[in-house]
Amino acid sequence: MTDQPDKDASQRAEELRQQLTEHNYQYYVLDNPAIPDAEYDRLFRELQSLEHRYPSLRTADSPTHRVGSSVETSFESVTHRIPMLSLDNAFSDDELKEFDRRVRDRLKTDDDIEYVGEPKLDGLAVSLHYENGVLTRAATRGDGYTGEDITENIRTIPSVPLKLRGDSIPALVEVRGEVYMPKAGFEELNRVLGQKGEKTFVNPRNAAAGSLRQKKPTVTARRPLEVCAYSVALEDESEMPSTHWDSLQWVKTWGFRTNPEMRLVIGVDECLEAYRSLLDKRNELAYEIDGIVFKVNSLALQQKLGFVSRAPRWAIAQKFPAQEELTVIEDVEFQVGRTGAITPVARLKPVFVGGVTVSNATLHNMDEIRRLDAHIGDTVFVRRAGDVIPQVVKVLPERRPENASVVSLPPTCPVCGSDIVQIEGEVVARCSGGLFCPAQRKEAIRHYASRKALDIEGLGDKWIDILVDRELVNTVADLYLLKKSDLTGLERMGDKSANNLINAIDQSRKPVLWKFLYALGIREVGEATAKAIASHFGTLEAISRADEESLQAVPDVGPVVAGHIRSFFDQKHNIDTLDALRKAGVQWQEEEITAGEKPLSGETWVLTGTLSTMTRDEAKACLESLGAKVAGSVSAKTSCVVAGEAAGSKLAKAEKLGVQVLDDSAFIDFLSRHDLP
Repeated sequence: MTDQPDKDASQRAEELRQQLTEHNYQYYVLDNPAIPDAEYDRLFRELQSLEHRYPSLRTADSPTHRVGSSVETSFESVTHRIPMLSLDNAFSDDELKEFDRRVRDRLKTDDDIEYVGEPKLDGLAVSLHYENGVLTRAATRGDGYTGEDITENIRTIPSVPLKLRGDSIPALVEVRGEVYMPKAGFEELNRVLGQKGEKTFVNPRNAAAGSLRQKKPTVTARRPLEVCAYSVALEDESEMPSTHWDSLQWVKTWGFRTNPEMRLVIGVDECLEAYRSLLDKRNELAYEIDGIVFKVNSLALQQKLGFVSRAPRWAIAQKFPAQEELTVIEDVEFQVGRTGAITPVARLKPVFVGGVTVSNATLHNMDEIRRLDAHIGDTVFVRRAGDVIPQVVKVLPERRPENASVVSLPPTCPVCGSDIVQIEGEVVARCSGGLFCPAQRKEAIRHYASRKALDIEGLGDKWIDILVDRELVNTVADLYLLKKSDLTGLERMGDKSANNLINAIDQSRKPVLWKFLYALGIREVGEATAKAIASHFGTLEAISRADEESLQAVPDVGPVVAGHIRSFFDQKHNIDTLDALRKAGVQWQEEEITAGEKPLSGETWVLTGTLSTMTRDEAKACLESLGAKVAGSVSAKTSCVVAGEAAGSKLAKAEKLGVQVLDDSAFIDFLSRHDLP
């Protein structure tokens, strides 16, 4: 692990975030996945690997923090009392062994761990709540924290108990399971839909998701859906069994189906044996599976191991191998991403790979094309190994036709005609029309108006799309030229809403320098970097004139970030946009460069709970202005913990470690004794 990304790592991470976010939307919101799970997994793991190697690449909007995407608005939202986290994946024996090693290391034991191996059903995760044994609510996973209320549709599935069996039923209990469609039911459903001339489903998983989210429960009732339980959580004071295995046996007595292929294994060698055994049986099963999930059996050990941001440390899904097929590259097109990245995409002769018809594949960049020696007309291996665009992994030059043509990078952007530039040492080429290229325009405005940038309240994605599509806004500077009359003519934009938006835009005219610098969307310049640069140089003029060597004198600014900053200010269209912002009345507040250390320089503070007089972000800004670093977790090196209302585990850990704690009123008093900028 290192703090400084490789030359091409930051560009690749951004591309991965873009692709994963879009496919999350296609999968979870539209029920219309374009690519298989294995393809998603590859890109997800690649992003995880990059973020692990280079922590500075982690962003708040990264799909790795995230399980899925936002819920569809046609169903009521449900907030999960206990988050429905996702699972980390293993794609090889070595990765499963590494998972087992991490578990034993964290538990400080050399003994073999007892696991439960469960087939990973290819369906849709659901949460089922029971009160006094009666089903009261069912919800989809959604983004892991908020899902959709699908109670009436769930009631139509025969394998879901409407009332739990037995006498010893907890007063409040949540059972989680997977809704899936057996292979035979899927084939029959597609046959009937085909006879009616209706759209058929690509695979059983897509069929299950689409069936479960029908607006009419009567339609769901006609679909051959099943539910298999895989976990239970108590929400009252009832006593749980001590193991995951026993908890599933308990759930089984209530009337739930559990998977008959589930087995107890001890140690990683038995895990691998279970994996191979299930892989051999895969095609014989009546339902689709894409791997096997291993969970530490002891619930006490699960609790001790805990969680990372999006997944438990005590479970992993070992996925089955990706599939490969041969096809032909019929053409190569160049796409422009929201950050200007130019990505070559191979247009393929359609080929059916693992249940999905594949017609395009990413070639990543020109270096990859040269490495593969890929030509238009080549026969290639396409791997189903990550759930976004498939990957061309090998070229068969011996099958190359005489009319095969070399792939060349175009000199200008295929969208806006701006020059394509490539910073020395970087793999990814980019369009230089960042703030006015149509492919990047909406994203530039979204970032500029976002909460952590200039925080233009009310200017959400929907209105940005409308304003750009109606050609009312072409650059961020155009926002400040909007009139109320421009807005009131728009659908669903009333007089009050128009006033509010114009006022919100006006309130953003005098940002502090670091926020304005961050809002410009310069690659790799996040909040912390923007603050450091603004504090170091004091004025935008000084930043714009600084050479790369001077920029690298700022902490956390290395050659890649310095190159991005220098490239931004070297582009005439960016300078033109800054001039347009000035003319539109935007006056960023320059900073004073002061000598000496700030009162809290070198200290690390932690915020927890709810403060009565300010938000967490406001408190963080106050502490940072005094020189403190604000961390997300408590350790022996923490200087002080600010504990507001409903402070939880962080407060308990601070008290255990003897770290100084300030309550809400003491914190306000502390701030009042210091001159805040």
